[in-house]
Amino acid sequence: MPGTRRAAVLVWATAVFVYVLALFHRSSLGVAGLQAADRFEINAAALGTFTVLQIGVYAAMQIPTGLLVDRFGPRRTLTAAALFMGLGQLLFAVASNYPLALVARGVLGVGDAMTFVSVLRLVAAYYPPRRYVTLTSATAALGAVGNLAATVPLTLLLDHAGWTATFAIAGAATVAYALVVTLRVRDTPDEQARPARPRTSPREVLDQVRQAWRVPGTRLGFWAHFSTVFAPGVLGLLWGYPYLVQAQGFSPAEAGSVLSLLVLVAMVANPVIGEVTGRWPATRVPIVAGYLLVELVLLGLLLGWPGGVVPGPLVVVAFGLLAVGGPASGVAFAVARDYNPLHRVGTATGVVNVGGFSAVTISALGIGLLLGGDTAAADAAAFRTAFLALVVILLLGGWRTLVWWRRVRAGLLAAHARGDEVPVRVRRTRWDLPERAAS
Repeated sequence: MPGTRRAAVLVWATAVFVYVLALFHRSSLGVAGLQAADRFEINAAALGTFTVLQIGVYAAMQIPTGLLVDRFGPRRTLTAAALFMGLGQLLFAVASNYPLALVARGVLGVGDAMTFVSVLRLVAAYYPPRRYVTLTSATAALGAVGNLAATVPLTLLLDHAGWTATFAIAGAATVAYALVVTLRVRDTPDEQARPARPRTSPREVLDQVRQAWRVPGTRLGFWAHFSTVFAPGVLGLLWGYPYLVQAQGFSPAEAGSVLSLLVLVAMVANPVIGEVTGRWPATRVPIVAGYLLVELVLLGLLLGWPGGVVPGPLVVVAFGLLAVGGPASGVAFAVARDYNPLHRVGTATGVVNVGGFSAVTISALGIGLLLGGDTAAADAAAFRTAFLALVVILLLGGWRTLVWWRRVRAGLLAAHARGDEVPVRVRRTRWDLPERAAS
């Protein structure tokens, strides 16, 4: 029905723009770092705290966000997200000291954390499961527009309008968009706002999380997201630029161009992976496994190259291939969607999203600790040691992804043998677990 399809697209597009704003706000400090250091009179370590704080808040908010979406619906949650982000950016615009600026970025991080899960909950309600991966990937690809807007356009605005006006305009526009969300988004296709559930006790809330976590598909999604998203995340948000400039000898302009690959490659790969895995669901986890093997080889080359200074073309290719981790992480949300009932999809998606951003936070902190106190003096040898944190995270995540992939496959084989309907048809292989291991 064309009318129904148009309504679904309109709701999705309205919600996706909140996600675009979220990525813009999340990345906005990337080009304003030097001005922030001067404005708040802070060193590089304190500047890095902005990023670690925001990622940490994001990760910590994922399960609460899933619960909020399941209880109050995505429309209300997205409206609150836009308000939090806008107010956080307005506070950042007028902040004159470091503690207040940290509070502002924390508030912004809360709003940012509430966007992606809410958009995916709307996709689950408006579109069939086969389209879920495609729309998830399209959402991520369009969100990258926010990353791009936080580069050259934001730089020009900062140069011409100044700090306060730039961030105040961004904050005010986001607050205003909250009204658009309230008016145009509906939680269900019948355009009736989904009523809130009865008030639940903390024990019932924890039980909802436990139920989602007990599902093998949720755990597979958690570890797949943990394994795929952390490398491009930590390189793009914090450590990629100093690694390229200080360890590899790139000029600032060259480093910026290489980092832009993390966005541009993701924009291209997102719809491709989404379409492939949407049409052929059985390819989802194999694509993740293939990416993890490539990632392991790339990290081995970057860290094992004699002398530590890697040929420039190889660095460019490595960053471009690592960027595919973001699109590959969309598989995790599709898996969570397939194995959880609709009323628990928000919670399961939040649990999955914790995985990747926990890995980003841990790896970012690990690299900082291994680099030591003077980041500005770090050379190729120092970064080679520090980036071992990435290898540890990859090996842990890859191992747990394999464990839960086998358990999910055992469950699918057992369900198929009973004659139950299964979301993905798989064929038994020699390395599969016995069907009784599904639980």
